[in-house]
Amino acid sequence: MLSERMNQALNDQVKWEMYSSYLYLSMSAYLADMGLSGFANWMRVQAQEELFHAMKFYDFINERGGRVILQPIDAPPSSWDGVLDAFQKTLEHERHVTARINDLVNVAIEERDHATNIFLQWFVTEQVEEEDGVNDLLHKLRLINGEGQGMLLLDKDLAARVFTMPAAATA
Repeated sequence: MLSERMNQALNDQVKWEMYSSYLYLSMSAYLADMGLSGFANWMRVQAQEELFHAMKFYDFINERGGRVILQPIDAPPSSWDGVLDAFQKTLEHERHVTARINDLVNVAIEERDHATNIFLQWFVTEQVEEEDGVNDLLHKLRLINGEGQGMLLLDKDLAARVFTMPAAATA
């Protein structure tokens, strides 16, 4: 059974993961409008991943005898100062999500909720991968200075990304 404090913290994270999905979907629309369908695809897949994360929290709350209470989701921004800025904001957002996950781990430890702590370790690992992936893209964008043929090649590469259900979710 989840403590009230843990239940509330996990519900807040459901909202945050839903917002993250909404944010990346907005970035996808922005990039599609720029004619960068590969970059737009990358963000759309990112939005799908965040929705998956939200549902993973949702299901866990229910499995642990908690109560899911959905909260209003703020509207995300709808434009950025170019591709580089959008990906810089993505890295900042992922770092914020990492801090939130770390805070959830701390609450689980304080509440002596070992099951939730174990559950959250998947997200700790996931956030390392998320930050690394975005950082890699930012390095590439900086190398090509966000322009020219390099942008077209990177756009083509990003068009190949697909959402794959994480193995831990199917086990």
